[in-house]
Amino acid sequence: MTRTVLRFVSLLTASSVVCLPSVAQSVGTEAEPHYLNACTPVDTTTAVSDWVRQSPLYGKTMVIVGDSYVRNHRGRIEDTWHWRVAQKYHMSYYNYGRNGNCVAFDRKNWGISMLHRFSEMKKDADYVVIVAGHNDASLIAAAEDVDTATWNPDRKKAYSDSMLQLFEENVTAFVDSLIARYPSARICWFTPWNVPRPGFREMHSVLTRVLESRAIPYFDAAHHSGIYVWDPAFRRRYFQGPNDTAHLNPHGHQLFQNKAESFLLSL
Repeated sequence: MTRTVLRFVSLLTASSVVCLPSVAQSVGTEAEPHYLNACTPVDTTTAVSDWVRQSPLYGKTMVIVGDSYVRNHRGRIEDTWHWRVAQKYHMSYYNYGRNGNCVAFDRKNWGISMLHRFSEMKKDADYVVIVAGHNDASLIAAAEDVDTATWNPDRKKAYSDSMLQLFEENVTAFVDSLIARYPSARICWFTPWNVPRPGFREMHSVLTRVLESRAIPYFDAAHHSGIYVWDPAFRRRYFQGPNDTAHLNPHGHQLFQNKAESFLLSL
């Protein structure tokens, strides 16, 4: 069953950001989840405080790309911290999140990698935000569609090492492509949470090394987010399910928003 979503375009005027729906498009199926490109509808009747108006974020264009941290899994995009920040500062907002997506690896059931689809993103942007790496970590730890249960430790390590090398090469290529595409934009990255599963520590180490080598600011959500993925009571309160280790619910997005917003304001 295909899902139909509206693709939005943004018109930036001197006083407001106006979003107009264009032609509806059927994109994606249950086997191949869709992604949504949308911009923020701004309530132009609400008075804007001087503090918001003087912010570096006010009236700017945000392009955000990533996996289900960006698409919000089964939740509404309107509940995410990035949508809420865009609303607060009257920004144009373009969401290129795709459930199950990787930075570096194409996936049979979840689409091509961000490295291979970044060219679909809006070219004119003031802020380019990447929130990604969770699915890459899972693939680094275990081959997709391959049963590794019978592999000995040496074979598992060789596989993981080769995947890490490919991850580093493709993340580097992705970052370099974004720098070339957005030479005057503020580019930044939010790492995945501190997920206590194989592959995440290794992915985080490689990812942050690449970002530092390219002078890309990043928010280290694994160590400074205040999101306690490993705690069952915390997950029940702030995630979309008690066993979920990736997707915040509306309360979780509100909890994380202040830290994310402060980081964006600092760029």
